[in-house]
Amino acid sequence: MTDVFTLAEEIIKGRRLKRGEDVSFFLMAEIGNLQKGADRIREGLCGSRVELCSIINGRSGRCSEDCKFCAQSQHHNTRIEEYPFLDIKTMIEDAKEHEKKGVHRYSIVTAGRNLGKDYEKAKKAYREIHRACPGLKLCASHGLLSREEFEGLKAAGVTRYHENIETSKRNFPNICTTHTYEDKIEKIKLAKEAGFSVCSGGIIGMGETWEDRIDMAFSLAELEVDSIPINVLSPIPGTPYEKQEPVTQEDILRTVAIFRYINPAALVRMAAGRSCFPDGGRVLFESGANATITGDMLTTVGNTIEEDLKMFAGMNLSPACGGGVNQTKRGKL
Repeated sequence: MTDVFTLAEEIIKGRRLKRGEDVSFFLMAEIGNLQKGADRIREGLCGSRVELCSIINGRSGRCSEDCKFCAQSQHHNTRIEEYPFLDIKTMIEDAKEHEKKGVHRYSIVTAGRNLGKDYEKAKKAYREIHRACPGLKLCASHGLLSREEFEGLKAAGVTRYHENIETSKRNFPNICTTHTYEDKIEKIKLAKEAGFSVCSGGIIGMGETWEDRIDMAFSLAELEVDSIPINVLSPIPGTPYEKQEPVTQEDILRTVAIFRYINPAALVRMAAGRSCFPDGGRVLFESGANATITGDMLTTVGNTIEEDLKMFAGMNLSPACGGGVNQTKRGKL
């Protein structure tokens, strides 16, 4: 069986795993060794930097899409708070507070297939936040936009666009039918053409196989995604996944490590699911992760910024924007 430590050193020296290679050893490797190998890759290619991102739910509920995991879909009875696009002053004050606390990136996230009639409001919000918070890098997560809309957000000061592919191409129709995997890929490519760095990952724990998870990791590598958020499903009452069996801690750690081996220079970003672990999920950042969403999240509870900064200081990880050689070379941080 492939030695994961030898493979880690080869990856640091330039080797890249490709789709079609036999990577079944990932599922048989002793988890502690796999974690250590992934952490070695992280250290060798990304250094000790860790990137912190916070998000604000800029428009909640009534989403037309039927994603089975999502509390904001109008197809599910989750009884969440619904509200229109937030007041821009509210978002500016929230962004200022996050900048003051040490966050590197700030993103407005909106429910819905796209921005629709709120597109101009979003552009204005980003322009105002960019002016008020010069130390923050701005991200956006607004669904399936057009080329012109991407270009408009870029001009407003946004530097990274978020569009999760969620799972493998094979499994995607099992979790959503109102848009396709191909729709996601098309928009990621448009965002890159518009000059954005791209943040794209997915969710584990929706009944997918290991093959689906590995396929997703390779797809993200082929797309040359800069930031890869890994979410662990939080079963939400009222959604089709409300009774889904939880993923084990070992499976979460194995997934994070595998994503690091396949995407060695990317930001592997912990999103929903850190609450599955004690101590803020410290072990995840010893298994290849080097970025996180911090503070309040959309429908799950995350660590506070202060708690994360304290944890990373104890790990000798330095909060700083960036973290991977791909991002630095592309100059889009």
